[in-house]
Amino acid sequence: MVIAVTGKGGTGKTLIAGLLVRLLAKKYRVLAVDADPDANLGEALGVESYKTLGEIREIFQHSRDDMISINKESWLEGKIYGEVIYEAEDFDLLVMGRPEGEGCYCFANNLLRAVLRKLMRHYDVIIVDCEAGLEHISRRTIDGADIILIVTDASRKGLMTAKRIRELAEELNLRARIYLIANRVEGSAVQAIEEFAKIEGFSLLDIIPPDEEVTKADIAGVPVPLSSEVAKKVEKLAEVLVCEANS
Repeated sequence: MVIAVTGKGGTGKTLIAGLLVRLLAKKYRVLAVDADPDANLGEALGVESYKTLGEIREIFQHSRDDMISINKESWLEGKIYGEVIYEAEDFDLLVMGRPEGEGCYCFANNLLRAVLRKLMRHYDVIIVDCEAGLEHISRRTIDGADIILIVTDASRKGLMTAKRIRELAEELNLRARIYLIANRVEGSAVQAIEEFAKIEGFSLLDIIPPDEEVTKADIAGVPVPLSSEVAKKVEKLAEVLVCEANS
C-alpha cells in the first residue's frame, strides 16, 4: 500500500505523515519517504542524520566522467540502497533532499519515482510526505499511490489547494482513492469544512482539532507523543486506511 500525503504548506501534512509512519510501523514493514525538498519528515520521526537522494545526485554528477566502465544505474542503486535508505528500529526512511544545479529537480523526481517502483515489493506500506502544492502530482512522482490523503486547514487557500490537487489527480487518471483530512480545525470552522466536503464531493476522513502537544513537540524539536490526542485520531485513521486498501 502506498499512501501519498499532500496539501498546502503549513497544514500539518508532515505531522500526519510522521504519525502514520510510527503507528503503522507497529504492525507493518514501513518505508517513510520525504519527497519535500524542504525536508522535515526525519525530524518528525526522531531521525537526526541521514543522506539524501540530492546528495547522491551531486556525487554522481561530479563522478560520472570517471564511470566509463561502471554501470551507472547499478552504481546509483547501490548508493541508494546502501547509503541513502536510513534503517531505524521500526521503519526505513528515504529522503529526496534539495539537489543543486540546473535540471536537478527533474532528475531527483525521476530517480525517486523509479526507486519507489522498485521498493514497493519490499514493504507492506510506503508513506510519501509530498512537497506542498501540486508538484508531485504534476510530475507523476506518486503515480503508484493507492491512497492520496489531502491535508487541509480551514483557510480558503488550504481548501482551494485541496480542490486543485484532486482535480489534477483526476485529470491524470491516477488510480488512487482520494481522501480529505482537516487539521487544526475547531468551532464554527468544523461545519464549514463539512459543508465544503459535501459540496465538492470529498470523502472527509476526519476533522482534527488543535493539540497543544504538537506545539510543545515542535518547540522542543521532538516527535509528537503517541499518547497525544492528535496521535489517537491518526491511529483511527490508519486503521480505516488499512481496511480501505484491503477492500
